[in-house]
Amino acid sequence: MFYLTEQFFSIQGEGKYAGVPSYFLRTGGCNLSCPGFGASYSVNGERKSGCDTYFAVDSAFGNRWKKIDDAALFIRTLQAHFDEIRYLPDVVITGGEPLMYREDSTFNTVLSWLIAQKIRVTFETNGTLCPDFERYPFYAEAVYALSVKLSNSGEPENKRINPEALKQIAASAKEYYLKFTLSKESVEGSAFEEISRLLTILPDTDVYCMPVGESRETIWHHDEAVFRFCMKHNFRYSDRLHIRVFDTTQGV
Repeated sequence: MFYLTEQFFSIQGEGKYAGVPSYFLRTGGCNLSCPGFGASYSVNGERKSGCDTYFAVDSAFGNRWKKIDDAALFIRTLQAHFDEIRYLPDVVITGGEPLMYREDSTFNTVLSWLIAQKIRVTFETNGTLCPDFERYPFYAEAVYALSVKLSNSGEPENKRINPEALKQIAASAKEYYLKFTLSKESVEGSAFEEISRLLTILPDTDVYCMPVGESRETIWHHDEAVFRFCMKHNFRYSDRLHIRVFDTTQGV
């Protein structure tokens, strides 16, 4: 059994495959909370701040998440949606942290079916959890967008960086890259040194940097600084197209 907060067809808004029509599965739950990202929201009358996909991270929203416990039924639902689209799109499994379900039989049945259809599956993951590639070899066929959290996330380093997990993913996956959510303050601070240390774990890895924010207004505050940071350090700038177009991180 696993939880979905939303599923929808859209266009990938960020990272290496930005602009590609993609079907999104957003799982519920995360092993990090990233209070430093500062997205402000209200739940049960309480004001909180944290991850910009707080609705998929904060368990206080759990009563809104959909429980998936029948793999065959869910696969039929996916096939029906793909039939409506009239082609097999990329599938992006995001969160929250989708690899929290890496040992779940329902989740793995769905993933193995997607891989068997020759669909390009991308995991958007914080890189702290690693699949068992020997036991579940289909995980090696996926793309890993490693959104490793930096100090601006507000998480302690020993919780947000797992060198062994990163090395195992790099050694087993057919494709992976690093993706960072940066603020104006972080690029003027320690971001380059932190990314450089990560590149000692994953040398010669493509690095994508994108501005932090859950809204157009927030992105506008940070985008130029991140853009110039990428020019200076030969990193790849990634915009967040879905937020530019729809002004939200949810359902787009």
